[in-house]
Amino acid sequence: MKNPWISYTLIRLSLFFGVFLALVALQFNTFFAAIIAATVSFAISLVFLDRQRKAMSQSVAEKLARNSSGTYEDKENDLENNLMDSEAEADKKDPSADQDPKA
Repeated sequence: MKNPWISYTLIRLSLFFGVFLALVALQFNTFFAAIIAATVSFAISLVFLDRQRKAMSQSVAEKLARNSSGTYEDKENDLENNLMDSEAEADKKDPSADQDPKA
């Protein structure tokens, strides 16, 4: 998968529910089955999901990285800001577009 957040989360959830359903099938109490499943899936993810965890932490580091001027570079925010600026400029050029035609 391309997004490390989605792949890591889906693998962790599938581990949890796999262990949980196996314990419920063995007729464990659901409360204790959930606690055991959380513990086991956590331990398995620490041992076997190192690559996915590093990819996820790298994506967080890239998202929160600052440029040389000390500000964040966020492509989505830049795109949104450009769209908002272009809409504001269009409104300045055509002020009659905001008026109600019924009035």
